[in-house]
Amino acid sequence: MTARLSDIAAQAGVSEATVSRVLNGKPGVASGTRESVLAALDVLGYERPVRLRRLSAGLVGLITPELENPIFPALAQVIGQALTRQGYTPVLATQTPGGSTEDELTEMLVARGVAGIIFVSGLHADTTADMQRYEQLRAQNVPFVLVDGFSPKVQAPFISPDDRAAMRLAVTHLAALGHTRIGLAVGPKRFVPVLRKIEGFRASMQERLGLTSEGTEELVQHSLYTLEGGQAAASALIERGCTAIVCASDMMALGAIRAARRLGLDVPKDVSVVGFDDSPLIAFTDPPLTTIRKPVTAMGQAAVRALLEEVGGTPAPHSEFVFMPELVVRGSTASGPRQ
Repeated sequence: MTARLSDIAAQAGVSEATVSRVLNGKPGVASGTRESVLAALDVLGYERPVRLRRLSAGLVGLITPELENPIFPALAQVIGQALTRQGYTPVLATQTPGGSTEDELTEMLVARGVAGIIFVSGLHADTTADMQRYEQLRAQNVPFVLVDGFSPKVQAPFISPDDRAAMRLAVTHLAALGHTRIGLAVGPKRFVPVLRKIEGFRASMQERLGLTSEGTEELVQHSLYTLEGGQAAASALIERGCTAIVCASDMMALGAIRAARRLGLDVPKDVSVVGFDDSPLIAFTDPPLTTIRKPVTAMGQAAVRALLEEVGGTPAPHSEFVFMPELVVRGSTASGPRQ
């Protein structure tokens, strides 16, 4: 216990006596100092004593799509940790094929009295969905924040990566390597992130390679955000002569690599592949995947900050907070065919 006290005291920048007072629930400690000690417990991996857990802070719902795509667990972890540090208890509600819908999960969370809800890649990203559901939630005085997808019809804080900039980074990288026939493998066209990626792709292809929107039409292939979806999209693009493929997710990129190999092609010698997300472990694939790193930590922390401002009675701006992605060059891209 002495060693733990000294560790916590060093982390919090206070005396061991102060740490002891906080842990034993004694009075006479400033609230800021008390929070520093509790934060030190969290950072060092110690559980807070039961009597010090801020149960009154309540629950916060986190609704995500299926967790097969590793970017969603990564984002859920960041959000969960940020909520826990603020004394809230995250409740993860996952949509699975054939399982509960977003509306059903929302109703369940509201019935349990959550302090707020964070939606990740939900119906707010679907241009064909009825946005009235979110206005009904606001009418129930439940604060919420929407991640990955934007709708001007919903008055709420939005957190997004810059999908257009992501495509600019990918196309610029591939064009610099000498590729002129670059394909884009994306999800269904009704989703906002997909539409933005296509916009960024077309603008970059025109800027870098002089192609018009009509010229890039056959270079865009819609599919599913899965390994199989990426494989199908990449097969079609390779048949159209693409020597490089930008994918809308790392899972799709792994499918693209599989497609190339099944066609007897080498990645990156014959076909270069770029992913999107920089999911955990993606650096260790064969070959290590060049990808666009989604700013998961910054986005998750911003989502929690925006939500807790709303919970605390200070409405967050009803606007979109856009975060810049980053190109991570690894082994799945190489020089294109010489003209």
